[in-house]
Amino acid sequence: MTLSAAERHLKENCAVMAALVTRHGRCVLLDQAFDPFRTLAGSIIGQQLSVKAADTIERRVLAVIGGELEPSAILAVEAEALRACGLSNAKVKYLRALSDKVAAGQLDFVALAAEPDEEAVTKALTALPGVGKWTAEMFLIFGLQRPDVASHGDAGLQRAVRLLFGPDKTLADVSEPWRPYRSIASWYLWRHLDAAPIDP
Repeated sequence: MTLSAAERHLKENCAVMAALVTRHGRCVLLDQAFDPFRTLAGSIIGQQLSVKAADTIERRVLAVIGGELEPSAILAVEAEALRACGLSNAKVKYLRALSDKVAAGQLDFVALAAEPDEEAVTKALTALPGVGKWTAEMFLIFGLQRPDVASHGDAGLQRAVRLLFGPDKTLADVSEPWRPYRSIASWYLWRHLDAAPIDP
């Protein structure tokens, strides 16, 4: 994926995206190092939480496990210590199950990266405890850096669409012109929300 091509495509095919690209500048999705375990674990931590709350809890988890979000570090601490960070019982179970699978070699992120989007979601990711479609889609965007993922179940994206395109619009209504760069468009929608007023 070439971000300059993606940004150019979005600007040429959608006036709203043109304004967002101009306002927020270069997309930084590809600036992250490939760290699939941390990305997926972070998505589990962030389920049904605001970005601020998720960041706070993740920082607490990192402090408890020693600063690195790795399978061995998560498995080395007691479940109660993770719960004390603000994680629910279910999320502690999911993180430990994910860590177990990766530590045992039962989840190969390199092999997963070679799978098509839908195969990666249906064959491997959603088979993991606590990983539903939204979490899998976030992993495709941020972990595997797939360029054309539209997460219709993401409440933030839907709110951004209502703010920018009208109160009756949905992501499905407006996202076709963004193909094959819907992940990049989503990044701009999230950036817009960072500065947008809260929906009444």
